[in-house]
Amino acid sequence: MPIFTYKAIHAASQGAQAVTGTLTADSPRQARDTLRSRGYTIQQVSKTQDRAGFKGFRFKLPGQRHQAKTITFIGELSTLLGAGIPLLDALDTILKQNRGGFHDSILQLRDRIASGIGLADSMREQPQVFDELTVTITDVGENSGTLDVVLSQLARFKERSLQFKGQVANALIYPCIVLLLGACVSMFLMTFVLPNMLNALVEADRELPMITRLVKGCSDFLIYQWWVVAAGLILSILMFGAASRSARCRFFWHKTQLRLPVIGILIRKQAIARVAMVIATLLRTGVEFVRAIQIAEKTTHNLALRKALRQCEAAVHAGQDIADGLEDTGAFPPTVLQIFSVGQQSGKLESMLDRLASDYDQQVALASQRLGAVLEPFLILIMVLMVGAILFATILPILETANVL
Repeated sequence: MPIFTYKAIHAASQGAQAVTGTLTADSPRQARDTLRSRGYTIQQVSKTQDRAGFKGFRFKLPGQRHQAKTITFIGELSTLLGAGIPLLDALDTILKQNRGGFHDSILQLRDRIASGIGLADSMREQPQVFDELTVTITDVGENSGTLDVVLSQLARFKERSLQFKGQVANALIYPCIVLLLGACVSMFLMTFVLPNMLNALVEADRELPMITRLVKGCSDFLIYQWWVVAAGLILSILMFGAASRSARCRFFWHKTQLRLPVIGILIRKQAIARVAMVIATLLRTGVEFVRAIQIAEKTTHNLALRKALRQCEAAVHAGQDIADGLEDTGAFPPTVLQIFSVGQQSGKLESMLDRLASDYDQQVALASQRLGAVLEPFLILIMVLMVGAILFATILPILETANVL
């Protein structure tokens, strides 16, 4: 929704006062009508320009760009509401602390609430900033009159989820950087260093060792047939992009991830821990289990596990026990099934799911550290062997020539 800046005169009890500010509206006329309804005499209304023309991009990846700001916003809003501050005043206070695109999002939220729309419904109009979990918990808090409490629980969950997110990926970042550097160094040696050092020997018709001929063959291919390599890379990127847009290919890839020897176990535990945290948070705020598992399904990135949750939802909706529904999917380990079974029977499902998420969180963190510690020296060794083989292939014929002389 566009944002407009205005200058107006407000006839207050202390006398006429000049005021300036911003508001959201569908058109300049609607902005003027809104200001007149507030008792303002309009002097100027103008539409704000998109910052550097990146407004469309700014809202494409809000979960990554604004996730930390959203968590802070929810926590501050919970604190202000708990102190007895009205919702609009609380939003005005938070507005003063933010800039840029997130400021515009809160401003739009504030104006929609001022027009009589509820907080959850206003959030629902900005799905790029507020996910369905946030909207659902906010809706529960508004209907139960415990908005500050449920927002506090939501803030704690999101902080924990943000810390938990990407532990497996973070453990693989350094090894991947090492492997990439090794490949770049090898390319440099094969395309610049090796040809210059071997040109004199080739021109003198010296017989080169086997390893040197192999490396030189690879070097000549990279130098004179570079377009084949470039075409292969471009084709691979295009095929990867097409596969990523295909639901069937994505499902196959996500299912394959879960079957990988070590990383698959970590990915599965990480996804299950997030599902457990989401369901526990929703059950604690009074959401039904079927609705909670629907939201957990949408927050799960792995399509194979998402399909399993959908099957479980259908089974529970048909009257089957939770543990039996999960067992039929074949995607959850026995420990998870036992926790759901005992939690359902004892009525303490949310607390047991919290403990499951905490245990899996610790297991993933520890296993990720060990995986990184094992991969780092292994990949460094591979890089040393690659570079060493190229250098050996380059120096060996020179040493043989020196012996002959």
